[in-house]
Amino acid sequence: MGFQIANEPAADEVLDQYPFAVVVGMMLDQQYGMEHAFRGGWKVLSRFGNLDPAAIAAADPEEFRELCSTPPAIHRFPGSMSARLQELAALVETRYDGDVTRLWTEPATGKELFNRVQELPGFGKQKAQIFVALLAKQLGVRPPGWEAVAGDYALDGYRSVADVVDADSLLKVREFKQAKKAAAKAAKSAT
Repeated sequence: MGFQIANEPAADEVLDQYPFAVVVGMMLDQQYGMEHAFRGGWKVLSRFGNLDPAAIAAADPEEFRELCSTPPAIHRFPGSMSARLQELAALVETRYDGDVTRLWTEPATGKELFNRVQELPGFGKQKAQIFVALLAKQLGVRPPGWEAVAGDYALDGYRSVADVVDADSLLKVREFKQAKKAAAKAAKSAT
């Protein structure tokens, strides 16, 4: 069936065909709607002509920023995110010889996978946990101990992009996030 995160068939097809697009989408999933973030790889592919990490890393930063800023931009902050995308591509090129799947096929344990993901530009603890859960739930990448490092994101439910498999689950994840924000805001105002 494939990915159904971008809520745009052509973009979801790019996620299915280009593993680097999945990492790009996760990187862009920050202060930006998740379905829009996961369209980022599709936008880059359609404008740049490929999703090869070496080519992206080597692209002229000004030209690449312009490409990423063209409406619809890859992110609400296209300038900083285009630079981060080139940094991500450079890391994948140098550390994994341009094969992003090595990021998740080589680690022997969930902890090793989590540590590798956390080394990616823009991937803090929570984003790394979510990405480990996404790899497990949607790609079947489940090294021993993945649940422990993914925390609550490993659980069944609708907590994150890892749980988005169709339009209905996208809405449920969005509702969960809104409820969590409202609870945090209420807790903060109660103190």
